[in-house]
Amino acid sequence: MKILFFYIVSGLTICVAQNKQVLYEWENPAQSLLLNPGTSVEAEYHYGIPFLSQIHINAGSSGVSVFDIFGEDGRDINDKIREKIFELDNKDFFTVSQQLELFNFGWRSKNDTYFSGGIYQELDVIAYFPKDFAILAWEGNRDYLGYEFDFGDINLQGDLLTVYHFGINKKLNKKLTVGLRLKVYSSMLSFRSTNNGGTFTTTQGEGTPNVYEHTISNLDLQVETSGYASLRDAETNGERTNALLGGAFFGGNLGVGIDAGVTYAVTDKIEATASVLDLGAIFHRRDTENYRASGNYTLDGIELIFPEIVDGQTTFPYYSDLEDEVEREIPIDTLNNSYSQFRPAKINAGLTYNFGRTISSSGDCDCRNMGGKRTTTEAVGIQYYNIFRPKGPQMAGTIFYRKRFGNWLSTKATYTVDSYSAKNIGLGVSLNLGNINFYVAADNLLDYGNIAKAKSVSLQLGFNVIVDQE
Repeated sequence: MKILFFYIVSGLTICVAQNKQVLYEWENPAQSLLLNPGTSVEAEYHYGIPFLSQIHINAGSSGVSVFDIFGEDGRDINDKIREKIFELDNKDFFTVSQQLELFNFGWRSKNDTYFSGGIYQELDVIAYFPKDFAILAWEGNRDYLGYEFDFGDINLQGDLLTVYHFGINKKLNKKLTVGLRLKVYSSMLSFRSTNNGGTFTTTQGEGTPNVYEHTISNLDLQVETSGYASLRDAETNGERTNALLGGAFFGGNLGVGIDAGVTYAVTDKIEATASVLDLGAIFHRRDTENYRASGNYTLDGIELIFPEIVDGQTTFPYYSDLEDEVEREIPIDTLNNSYSQFRPAKINAGLTYNFGRTISSSGDCDCRNMGGKRTTTEAVGIQYYNIFRPKGPQMAGTIFYRKRFGNWLSTKATYTVDSYSAKNIGLGVSLNLGNINFYVAADNLLDYGNIAKAKSVSLQLGFNVIVDQE
């Protein structure tokens, strides 16, 4: 399984998917506003249950599934690992993310502006596959004389933070709705090692007492951290917890960002949406500890000397001498300088064509609707999602068909192409009972026969409290 996350929305949601942005976007203002601050909101107000309005855990890989390695297909596991090492490239990635919303809320003012806000905690880690060093570790360097193993393949970063957000949403006219959300980031823990360089090469030695020369050239390897030193130095779990909580509530490294979105009714049937999320940065000034190794070094091998040894005398300290020599030629510097880090910005866009009968708020046919937002029995559309990562954007595209039965039942079918699969078929159902909304949705239905083969699998279900306008 290449992606796995559990996602709880205003009650309970269990979700396994590539990303929540291209999944089922029901009439839920809390989540719709987080994806697009400029979405069209019909609710009078909404609220989420504290600590249950959103929980999401995600772990995945773009290039290898559980079945690829552990599937019982009669092949040796070592052969399968070797095959995947050579099949993956240095742009394949592994991700872990998690989100816990502490609470959210929203209300409509007298001038018809919709305000919303909340707090959520987020973990986001991505590590790219270091192909050159995976080959070196698995195969050794005997068959790779003259090949330059690139330290630039080492690329990873992670953040644990709390996000405080508040936004406004305003329908300017019958066609245009805009929204803006301000975010304040409070970082608890951060690390990154992204702009590395240098090579490791093994060549045939000339005029040396050993056969091979191992050379590290132009090495520049960096790791930047904040919040790590205080956790490392803490002596008890209580001290570690206090260090994390201090960073969560404005006691750590702060940053700012914005979300912006727009919804435009091209016609009374066609609606276009677009949003940009997490356009901002975190400024790491406190509790920073950074490491840097740079330099050049050539090892001609270790020439063994066999002198006569008397009782109680040890041999030459070959390896400790080698360690000292490497540290002298390639020193590791520990620094406490500050650094800034951009958040991974995201782009969402969509186009929806509504058709069929127009439905009123009571769920009956509203055939004389002459203006305003049209809620129709059927719709088709496309959605686009993009997140900017250290080695380039990761994109996904979805087409969908939605069918409503009155104002109480809605169904949606999707087809998604992303970094994990080109055959992702999904289905969802949404049910309204008074002010309570319940929905269930699943992706990758074609892989449910053997879920371990799936590149991404999703299952969502959730409860929401929504009060619509009269």
